[in-house]
Amino acid sequence: MTLILSNADVGQLLTMPDCIEALEQAYVELADGRGVTRTRSDTITPTVRDDALYSLKSMDGVVPGLGVGAVRINSDIITWPKVGNNFRRVKVPAAPNQRYTGLVLLFSTETGEPLAIFPDGVLQRMRVGATNGLGIKYMARQDARTIGILGSGWQAGTQLMAACAVRTIESIRCFSPNKENREKFAAEMTETLGVEVIPVAQTEDAITDVDIVMCSTNTVDAVFFERWMQPGMHVSSIKRPEIEPAAILKADRVVVHTHDGKPIHTLSRGLELPENQENKGWQVASEIDFKSLPTLPELIAGRLAGRQGDSEITCFLNNLGLGYQFAAAGSVVYRRAKEQGIGVDLPTDWFTEDVHP
Repeated sequence: MTLILSNADVGQLLTMPDCIEALEQAYVELADGRGVTRTRSDTITPTVRDDALYSLKSMDGVVPGLGVGAVRINSDIITWPKVGNNFRRVKVPAAPNQRYTGLVLLFSTETGEPLAIFPDGVLQRMRVGATNGLGIKYMARQDARTIGILGSGWQAGTQLMAACAVRTIESIRCFSPNKENREKFAAEMTETLGVEVIPVAQTEDAITDVDIVMCSTNTVDAVFFERWMQPGMHVSSIKRPEIEPAAILKADRVVVHTHDGKPIHTLSRGLELPENQENKGWQVASEIDFKSLPTLPELIAGRLAGRQGDSEITCFLNNLGLGYQFAAAGSVVYRRAKEQGIGVDLPTDWFTEDVHP
């Protein structure tokens, strides 16, 4: 049988500590060369809306030690509005009933059969948070107690959950441009974490004299700059453009998620991404040789040293997501679902075939 799960099921089955542990163990296998991941691929064309483009995104990975492989697929309508001084990359819920389309397909490496199918939304948020949490675990000072976070959207919550899972955090300050959003986010996360999250009106009010800075936005412009770097600080991002290149170069120790600098983009003839036209997004930080920087899996596997002193400035760039993450964390979701009897079983014959493909 093939298990069908909902986002609510995934949220019930996967805790942040579980996700951090699953990725941490799987990254060792990736660093050793047994695990395999494929670079994210975006196929982009025009759509019926003049202000949007259609994107078919996929990524996949296989964790042999867990006996699973996964493919993550997104079918998106994307816009690039300007909010204040910054351009943002915004997905539009254009599917029926104002919904998004994203799926994870989990397969057995023993039989090839599809084990489970579920939406990607909750899992993708958890794996981004867990990845940056691992950056904190291996790079932030052991006595780090304070966080300044830039952003109050969907991704920001799990960033804080992950940080609190790997360090004893005592205070958090949050800035985002929308006053209502940041105040609502602060109230919700204070209740969730049991740590006071204070909304502030300026970026500097969030990040001055904190131990950890976390960038969690949908901007295609930099939101954190070199002038804000302080000795002993750990800085992290969930996407490449968020941290000014000069700030990255100023850090004493920089680790990236992957050596892949950007997705594989295949576009309709004559089409150009709006962010590329503005020399933003994936064009930012082109002066940095990502392939020369150490990766998080290498750090976790002990191939290189983490922080070497309390005064060092460390930086983790979650520069590109991996399909591998969906296999590692997805295996936990599947195992727990089977143990607890959660989800709907459908005949595997519906998803397999008796003719040679």
